[in-house]
Amino acid sequence: MPRSLANVLLHIVFSTKNRGPFLKTPEIREEMNAYMVGTLRALECPSLIVGTVEDHLHCLCQLSRTISIAKLVEEIKVESSSWARKQSPSLRDFHWQAGYGAF
Repeated sequence: MPRSLANVLLHIVFSTKNRGPFLKTPEIREEMNAYMVGTLRALECPSLIVGTVEDHLHCLCQLSRTISIAKLVEEIKVESSSWARKQSPSLRDFHWQAGYGAF
């Protein structure tokens, strides 16, 4: 076979550190969702849906053939937590928890 083909859909879930309700307002959740969509696109893992609530995030995306699940989760956590801390003084202590679920 001259080319490789993969279509792996991944449901990723992770929480804020200590399940802190950092993402309280609908506005910050919408902005976080949009930022995640862009980050996933840049990583060549296009999202089908991204949703947040006060203390966690769900994401359904297509996994690129060029990145591992662990690296993908690391990248989106690092990028989004850095972005969140710049949005508001109330988010300056924002962090995601270390763990995640990927299905």
